[in-house]
Amino acid sequence: MSGSADGREVLLRAQQVEQFYDRRIRILGPLDLDVHDGEFLTLVGPSGCGKSTLLRIVAGLLEPTAGSIEIGGVPLVGVNRDAAMVFQSFALFPWMSVVENVALGLEARGMPPLERLKRAEKYIDLVGLSGYERAFPKELSRGMKQLVGLARALALEPELLCMDEPFSALDVLTARAMRDLVLDLWQSPAVKTKSILLVTHSIEEAVALSDRVVVLRANPGRIAEVVDLTGLARPRRPGSAEVSEVVDRMYGLLA
Repeated sequence: MSGSADGREVLLRAQQVEQFYDRRIRILGPLDLDVHDGEFLTLVGPSGCGKSTLLRIVAGLLEPTAGSIEIGGVPLVGVNRDAAMVFQSFALFPWMSVVENVALGLEARGMPPLERLKRAEKYIDLVGLSGYERAFPKELSRGMKQLVGLARALALEPELLCMDEPFSALDVLTARAMRDLVLDLWQSPAVKTKSILLVTHSIEEAVALSDRVVVLRANPGRIAEVVDLTGLARPRRPGSAEVSEVVDRMYGLLA
């Protein structure tokens, strides 16, 4: 990892990244962005600004039309094995139990059966699903399904956890509980992953969770501003003067 201008280590660097649809319509960029080691970074902006597109480029699930993603100064080719993804749609296999879904990525990486079972059970317990190891997705609530997806990603112990609108399909109370859990896990010494890249439509959610927020504008997707929130103490209470001021400023950037 290389250093950033403020002395923090750079985990991943996007340089002059662009994405076109049908080679004619610019969806994203060009833009430059660093993801720092150990930070909670959020991409926020209106529909069509390329948030999820950029997330998939970072994860190596989509190749940019131009520009590059670099990890440790080396251009990314193919899937980013240092990253794991939590999807909005849960993406669980219905014929597999909870523990089988969580262990699936570990099996694909060649981990021995006993070791991957132990790792999967650890993260199932950490997300609060202990006792549901043998349950199937049809037996779980929407929130529980998303917890399985979170456990599956964390079980890979990636350098970077990528989360694409992970709370948007949940009711308000469940989404709030999930946000609190993600923060607790990020700060927990039991979890090895310490860098998170989140995509959300919600400015309030971005302010509640993040060290930095990348505010994107649309047509094409480009960075309006990167807002540093490291000086804003946690927990961040909705409606407090400090939080409201930052939220209003971000809405102003998108107006």
